[in-house]
Amino acid sequence: MSYLNKAQLIGRCGGNPDVKTINEQGRKAAQFSLATTERYKDRNGEVKEQTEWHNIVLWRGLAQTAEKYVHKGDKLYIEGKIRSRSYDDQNGVKRNI
Repeated sequence: MSYLNKAQLIGRCGGNPDVKTINEQGRKAAQFSLATTERYKDRNGEVKEQTEWHNIVLWRGLAQTAEKYVHKGDKLYIEGKIRSRSYDDQNGVKRNI
């Protein structure tokens, strides 16, 4: 049995992509934040906004494309999988991303 892990986001790029070459073969990875904002009216009719920040990671050819064409403030459509991981930071504190 297989399950669906698919995310579709439309939002604004929070900063220029941080692109790194991660091995001797020249494989690249790009990382940047994406802001998605939901607008709604509360009970009093006031318009409210709620912004969520997403960490985006692109690999290989997509990383190269982002390096050339993606800039802070650009409106982007992102489709992919949700992945999470944990690591120990410099102070030994476990972090989840």
